[in-house]
Amino acid sequence: MSNALALRNRPASPPSSESRSVTLQFEDNALLPLLYGEHDRHLARIEQRCGVRLASRGNRLTITGNAERTGMAEQVLRGLWRGIERGQAPGASEVEAAIRMAEGEMEQDPRLPLQDIPQIRTRRGAIAPRTPAQSAYMETLAKHEMVFGIGPAGTGKTYLAVAQGVALLQAGRVDRIVLSRPAVEAGERLGFLPGDMKEKVDPYLRPLYDALHDMLPAEQVTRRLAAGEIEIAPLAFMRGRTLAHCFAILDEAQNTTPAQMKMFLTRMGEGTRMAITGDPSQVDLPYGQKSGLVEAISILRDVPGIGFTHFDERDVVRHPLVGRIVSAYGKMEGARPASPEARSGEARGRVAGKELNVTGK
Repeated sequence: MSNALALRNRPASPPSSESRSVTLQFEDNALLPLLYGEHDRHLARIEQRCGVRLASRGNRLTITGNAERTGMAEQVLRGLWRGIERGQAPGASEVEAAIRMAEGEMEQDPRLPLQDIPQIRTRRGAIAPRTPAQSAYMETLAKHEMVFGIGPAGTGKTYLAVAQGVALLQAGRVDRIVLSRPAVEAGERLGFLPGDMKEKVDPYLRPLYDALHDMLPAEQVTRRLAAGEIEIAPLAFMRGRTLAHCFAILDEAQNTTPAQMKMFLTRMGEGTRMAITGDPSQVDLPYGQKSGLVEAISILRDVPGIGFTHFDERDVVRHPLVGRIVSAYGKMEGARPASPEARSGEARGRVAGKELNVTGK
C-alpha cells in the first residue's frame, strides 16, 4: 500500500450485508485537485459509472454504496492515485480507463491477465492499457511472434501494435518497423489524385503516420523514415520480399484477399515479429470477394506460436458514443433476416463476434 494513501473502514451504523462505507485518507492534500478533477468532475463520473456516493471532507474521501460497487470505486480511486504519485495527472480518458479495468476485474473478464497490468515503454513515456482486452493484447504482443488483433474501430489495435514496434526498435530488439495496409478505398476514389506513387498511397497510410508521431518526435520519424528504420508500404509492394529482424504490422487486414494474406504472413523471416489487425465487420472488398483475415483466423487459430485477441464495443476508447454506435450496428446486423447478401456475408468477411471470440493464448 502506498504510504500516501491509508484505508480505514468507517463503522457503518447499523452495518448491512448489502451496503458498505469506506474512507480513503490522503496525506498530500496538494494532489487532491488532480484526483477530484476540475469542479470535482472526476468524482462525479466515478459516482455515475460505479453507482456509489462520494463525500469529501478535508483529506478524506468516503465511498458509500453496494459492497461490490464500493469495492470497484475504491479500486478506481486507488489506481488513479498511484498514477498521480508517479506524476501522471489523470484526464477524463484516464478516469474512463480506470473504470473499465475495474469493471473487468469485477466481472472476472477472461481477457484480463492475472498478473500486474502491462505497459509498453517508449522514450516518450509508458503506454498502459485502458481495457481488459487491451491488457491481454499487450501481453500477447510481448509473448508471441505473430499476433492477430480483431475487433471494431477505436479499440487501440493498431495504436498499441505501433507502440510495441517503436518500443522494440528503441530497445534494439528489431532493426526496423514495417507498416503495411491494403490500398482499398472505403467508398472513395483516390486514384485520380496527382503525384507519384508515394503521394497516391499516403492517404491510405495516414493512420499509421499519426500513430508514429504520437510515439516519436516529428524529426525522429522523418530521420528514421529516410534511413529505412521505419518503412511504410502498401501491401501490393510486399510480394517477393523476406522481412528479417523487423516488427511488421498489417493494418486493415480485413481488406486483404486470401492470397494477399498468405503472401504477407509468409514474408516472415529470422528475428521478425508480426501484428495483424482488422475488423471483419468493415470489409471494403468488392461484393463476393472473401476476406483474407477471416480465412486466416479460421485456418491459423490453433497454430502454436500465434496469438489472438478479440475486442468488442466495450473496448472502444474513442468518444463513448462510438462504443454505443458499434453495439447498435451489431444488434441490427444480428437481427437482420438472412438474405442473399447476408448469406454471402462469410465471403465478404462479415462474421459475428461470437465466431471470432478468441483470446491471447
